[in-house]
Amino acid sequence: MRKLLTLCMMFATMFAYAQFPGRGPQSKIVTDSIHSKVLNAWRAYNIYLPKSYDQDTNRKYPILYLLHGMLGTNTDWTEKAQLKDVTDHEIANGEACEMIIVTPNAGGDIYAEVWNGYFDMPGWKYETFFYTEFLPYIEKTYRVIGDKQHRAIAGLSMGGGGTTSYAERHSDMYCAAYAMSALMAMPKMEGGNNANAPKQNPESKMALLSKSVEENDCIQYVLNADEATKAKLRSIAWFVDCGDDDFLLQRNIEFFQAMQKQNIPLQFRVRDGVHDWEYWHSALYTCLPFVTRAFFNIK
Repeated sequence: MRKLLTLCMMFATMFAYAQFPGRGPQSKIVTDSIHSKVLNAWRAYNIYLPKSYDQDTNRKYPILYLLHGMLGTNTDWTEKAQLKDVTDHEIANGEACEMIIVTPNAGGDIYAEVWNGYFDMPGWKYETFFYTEFLPYIEKTYRVIGDKQHRAIAGLSMGGGGTTSYAERHSDMYCAAYAMSALMAMPKMEGGNNANAPKQNPESKMALLSKSVEENDCIQYVLNADEATKAKLRSIAWFVDCGDDDFLLQRNIEFFQAMQKQNIPLQFRVRDGVHDWEYWHSALYTCLPFVTRAFFNIK
């Protein structure tokens, strides 16, 4: 009787999966945090784990670090761009491979004087935290392949600038970089004169963030690159994606022109759109297949 009951339960389970496949293994978004000695603070992160993650416990996965913009946090991509749904869709359609996607927290409301930014600055050594604590922790805690060929980075706005600068200066870490509406450098004021910009308290967090962007100007980095640096930049698959009505479009065009001048291959797309979540949500449908091709070195 016990064997019969067990068989009945097995068949019932199989029937349920056949009739309702959505009740089988599912991907998930997990929210967790890490305490940083560098920042002397807890930093939250979201992580997307594909549906096979809990079933195939010996398998390791490529990883995408997906960066948010100014005023954003680790939850933005999940809540505002439906990261899980888009990724599930692209994987199910065969457009993207199963991967782990991490969205760290480098931000908050900077106008309320909360630290914000991907670069090291006085009182906020975020880049040091990212490379000495965060990335090693993620790739030790989760089943990540953990080499250049299977690691990519992407981001929007401030995170697009962070993406570009991180890939420029840590070219041995990433096979692909996808920058959306990127803060490649501080935007020029109307008339081209930044000197007319409103004066800021030089000690404010916004002023420190602006200075860090100026110091990590992605366009000048390319223009100033020597031959060895240019060779390293060519080892990365680059994609820049910006809306035709985005206030950062000109800076993205200048980055594209700098890459062309230095003969560094880059895919550049200007689509209908502005600096908003509708644009970045749609960009995911290009980003995920792009990094998948880079993971597998598909031209």
